[in-house]
Amino acid sequence: MKKLCIVCLFLMTFLFMLMPSTYAAEVQIKIDGVLAVSDVKAESKNNRTMVPLRIVSENLGASVEWNNTKVFLKKNSKTVELTTNSASALKDGTEVQLDVQPYLKNNRVMVPLRFIAEAFDCSVKYRNSIITIDSKPLVIDGMVVKALQNEYNATMGGVVQQVNGNAYSETIYNIFMANMGDKVDAPKSYYWKPSIMSSGEYYQEGQYDFIGINGQSIERFDIYSLVGAEKFPKEPKVLVYNANADAWFLFNETAASSIKKYIEIATRNGFLTIISNDIP
Repeated sequence: MKKLCIVCLFLMTFLFMLMPSTYAAEVQIKIDGVLAVSDVKAESKNNRTMVPLRIVSENLGASVEWNNTKVFLKKNSKTVELTTNSASALKDGTEVQLDVQPYLKNNRVMVPLRFIAEAFDCSVKYRNSIITIDSKPLVIDGMVVKALQNEYNATMGGVVQQVNGNAYSETIYNIFMANMGDKVDAPKSYYWKPSIMSSGEYYQEGQYDFIGINGQSIERFDIYSLVGAEKFPKEPKVLVYNANADAWFLFNETAASSIKKYIEIATRNGFLTIISNDIP
């Protein structure tokens, strides 16, 4: 009986060693304090954590270009170029060798998490089956941004929600700064509640507050859209109000749509929290 137990133990150990691409316990990835959500789980290859490319591109704020077998990542001045099934990569234009080759799994590109996170100046720690990645926060006028708070209203009630993750705050803030056009006069009629508007008036699509570590609003932007814009071709379709400057600026539909898209991405990845919702 004792020999049988020893043989069973040996076989179990041997079978475990034959499973290098899976974790004994499910590994979770926490980015800037938030557990990232993905439909494809992280896995281990040669003691390196491999994750779907989307976790990196969306939650660390890197833009992605994909061409056949090549992946090009960019964030500010930092760049990474990977090739599936190749250990050769480029980091800021310099060739480096990876311990594990990127590969395709379920039509997703799996990439080495630590290499990419550190390439974008993020710190990486592993403890108790949780990989923690911390990126640099957005700083506005010397003040650190903790989160982005978004508020919008419906015909009845409104929603206040908070987007966490440094990359989302930075990306959305940059969209505001890059797309604010000429300064203009305040519109004659503008409202925050859509139920009382008529054609030719502006309604507030959303209020965006960049929140500091003490809960204060560091900077706020309100996006307003023109009701019945097709009837007023000479009027700007979208305006943005900068509360800090108490000034109105031209904005564009593409930028406003991009901000909404990033809010949706943050929601999908688990980076959005509903603070209040009184819409019936």
